[in-house]
Amino acid sequence: MPNTPQTEIAVNRNQLPKCLTGIKGFDEITEGGLPKNRVTLICGSTGTGKTLLGIDFLINGAINYDEPGVFMSFEDTDVELYKDVASLNLDLEGLVLQKKILIDYVLLERRDIQEKGEFNLEGLFIRLEVAIDSIGARRVVLDSIESLFAGVSDAGILRLEVKRLFRWFKEKQVTAVITGELRQGSYTRHGLEEYISDCIILLDNRVREQISTRRIRVIKYRGSNHGTNEYPFVIDKDGLSVIPITSAGLDQPGTRERVSTGIPSLDKLFQGGGYTRGSTILASGTAGTGKTSLAAAFAVQSCKRGERCLFLSYEESSGQLVQNMSSIGFQLEPMVKKGLLKIVSTRPSFFGLEMHLLDLYKIIADFKPKAVVIDPLTSLIGQGNQLEIQSMLTRMIDALKSRGITGFFTSLVSSNQQNDTSGEIGVSSLIDTWIVVRELEENEGRRRIRGTYIVKSRGMGHSSDVHKLILSDDGLHLEPMDIHATAGADQKRKIGKSPSVSRKLSKKS
Repeated sequence: MPNTPQTEIAVNRNQLPKCLTGIKGFDEITEGGLPKNRVTLICGSTGTGKTLLGIDFLINGAINYDEPGVFMSFEDTDVELYKDVASLNLDLEGLVLQKKILIDYVLLERRDIQEKGEFNLEGLFIRLEVAIDSIGARRVVLDSIESLFAGVSDAGILRLEVKRLFRWFKEKQVTAVITGELRQGSYTRHGLEEYISDCIILLDNRVREQISTRRIRVIKYRGSNHGTNEYPFVIDKDGLSVIPITSAGLDQPGTRERVSTGIPSLDKLFQGGGYTRGSTILASGTAGTGKTSLAAAFAVQSCKRGERCLFLSYEESSGQLVQNMSSIGFQLEPMVKKGLLKIVSTRPSFFGLEMHLLDLYKIIADFKPKAVVIDPLTSLIGQGNQLEIQSMLTRMIDALKSRGITGFFTSLVSSNQQNDTSGEIGVSSLIDTWIVVRELEENEGRRRIRGTYIVKSRGMGHSSDVHKLILSDDGLHLEPMDIHATAGADQKRKIGKSPSVSRKLSKKS
């Protein structure tokens, strides 16, 4: 017997055998995929992705697990299915030509059922068996069960034939996926399939404040543990991808290794000379205070060490960013050409939070950066409600930390809330190092300057004094602030801390 890739995940001998779907994230939330040689019901309303999930399941089985598959459709012909997935990187037609997937279109009309009298599935079983045996199929998708039983009005016959169908798949020893339309009060139109299915997957597509979000949930899974939450999923050019909410845990190893901030005078404010490798850094402040410049300094220094850096810009195009940073001595273009710096510019409103997160996962997997800059993180706030944003940002930070990537985020604070040091993102507790940049005035309002201080830096001593942040043709540097140069007590309260002549390192409790 030829060797085939392992398609079952077994933690112990008593665990239910499973069939890997190959769908990103889905096998994780189901702890190994769909129940092997059993029937799974995929239900959802129109346009939720039921048919695509079935096609993805077959394609991954044929390509990755050497398991041929049969797609029996009662709604779309093979030509229509080819057109439906043409915009995706799914070579359905090629796999059909290689006889790794067989598409069988069955046209059922009401008069056919009426002419035959009592309805039964004997003809369908024969057709299925021929299709399965012809290519040695191990996976079968039936799309959809409503179309198959649309002309059956006798509830008794319907119940009997549905049970026969599910039993037939089990006896044939194939992993079957059946799609069904969601109905109010039940997961299918007939309401019977959900009781005899071994696994039920619910797909949903919601639109809130003009933003569409697809979600998936495992309703039922006999004999197996599974994630019970709703999980966002997206459909892009590579097919369907699920984003588990709890994909990363709090098990990242600690480290004492430091990486430079890119600003020597700022390095001196941290005990050990810079940020902790693999940590998360937040620079928050009002517009024009130098947050992007701090991020660029860090990115440039990462590239100088020969480490790749990913720069996600949500407000400037890559050309604008390169031009603007050159005015303060940061030459980004040579690093881009060397392949050390990758700048990705996207408007946050182009797609939802899940797609942003999925893109980050994909770029990280492809580019393999050691540092990631997101400028600004607050641009994502308008793309969902507070809970969704918090969940997305938490998963984003977990994705970086779990891979040992140092993350640098900027956060825009409203100009009329200068006393607010929250960063307006609600994830300050997840940040390891927090730097605040504020607009100050010198000589009683005669000159505008930038002031910066470190709010916190976990696990290392750091200065808590306010310093001037100076941007020049040669880059950025910090200078101590003279207490007599600050514009009185009111301005000190704006900063949030009283400056001091002494600049001793203070250990965070």
